[in-house]
Amino acid sequence: MELTASSFVSLLVYILTFLLGLPGNLLVLFVYIRKARKHGATPNVVYALNLCVANLARVLWMPVKVAETVLQGWALPAAVCPVYSFFLFSFVYGSSLILTAVVVGRYLSIAYPITYKLYRRARTSCLVSAILWLLVLVHLGIAFIVEGGGHFVSLSEENVSACYENFTQEQLEVLVPLRLEMALLLFLVPLVLSAFCTLRCLVLVRHSALPSDGKRRVLAIALSTLGVFVVCYGPYNVSHVVGFVLYTNVEWRILL
Repeated sequence: MELTASSFVSLLVYILTFLLGLPGNLLVLFVYIRKARKHGATPNVVYALNLCVANLARVLWMPVKVAETVLQGWALPAAVCPVYSFFLFSFVYGSSLILTAVVVGRYLSIAYPITYKLYRRARTSCLVSAILWLLVLVHLGIAFIVEGGGHFVSLSEENVSACYENFTQEQLEVLVPLRLEMALLLFLVPLVLSAFCTLRCLVLVRHSALPSDGKRRVLAIALSTLGVFVVCYGPYNVSHVVGFVLYTNVEWRILL
């Protein structure tokens, strides 16, 4: 079977993501580990390491996506499918929550600089990161247990094996509401919180005594962080909402 235009584009994206993302994230990881050893860990370093590890883990799974796209189906052992899906979803939501922690921390440092400085410790950031990862892992673990029993690797109407794509009506009755709940709790709530903190930062910085260059730098960082949040995590979670409205597993979700 020949690759369709959408599959070919997806294949190029997966390959480029792996070729550029692997050395890039390894370099960033090396830089931050060296920085932590040399100058001591800070909250920003802790969160950056968490984001780097999450991105690196996602990149390491790209060859699986490449193989699935080239072979136009799932060719790995069936036992790999739930492991792959579990960790892929975990990295998506884990990194979004860590990014939210970064935005909230930035807002607190601007709005309440003295009070926040008393609690601004690497140990506190490690605890926050652990709680956020635990929230994601427990949440997704429950989701997989509830849906599980389900056939993670199944056959499509074209008799092609697929990983976590084709579901029975009984499975959809459990999976569709769970996906909506994940989109609301693990994406929409952090997005609203991030947007609020970003807007407050914009207002506070605008009325601050910082020089113009400093204001532009803070504003650029704040807006770019929010933009990354929306662009990187928005479409995938929108697919959950669309899937709930249509009460189905939307086909274009696998392209995200």
